[in-house]
Amino acid sequence: MVVLNRIYTRTGDGGDTALGNGARVAKHSLRVTSYGTVDELNATLGLARLHAEGEVDAWLAQIQNDLFDLGADLCRPDIAKDAEAAYPPLRMAASQVDRLEAQIDAMNDRLTPLRSFVLPGGTALAAHLHLCRTVARRAERHAVALAAGDEVNPAAVTYLNRLSDWLFVAARIANDDGRADVLWVPGANR
Repeated sequence: MVVLNRIYTRTGDGGDTALGNGARVAKHSLRVTSYGTVDELNATLGLARLHAEGEVDAWLAQIQNDLFDLGADLCRPDIAKDAEAAYPPLRMAASQVDRLEAQIDAMNDRLTPLRSFVLPGGTALAAHLHLCRTVARRAERHAVALAAGDEVNPAAVTYLNRLSDWLFVAARIANDDGRADVLWVPGANR
């Protein structure tokens, strides 16, 4: 259990921070940027949830919890040393990706196939979910860049990829099952 009885520590005043394994790195490191963007994504989901209800809101709550798992995973390098750790690190699992895929399939069954790209917008919830989708894509790009030079749990990257798909489909659901989608009209304003 986490106990936060003191919010400021002054340990990061010099521009560095501690990772989950205790190592200190610059706050601008790609690892910190990766899990920081996941935190930003979680905050945008909190805004989206102001407009959500029912099943979608419950699914968003699950995703918000998953994103804390994901942040914990990304802030802990040395995957190869997980078995030696005094406390087993929290890692993303394939089952979390599987759950997103099942939810995407369930939502997508309600939608007619697209014949055009969708512009971000429509209902307030859809607009917020599209914003979340773009932040998820940015988080994924950072995680992929991190993985190019450091150890990253592959399930963490896969989760972010699938989450952006989830958010796109959920935005269509929020637009009256796609009927209120704002469609791109190529060259409409020439």
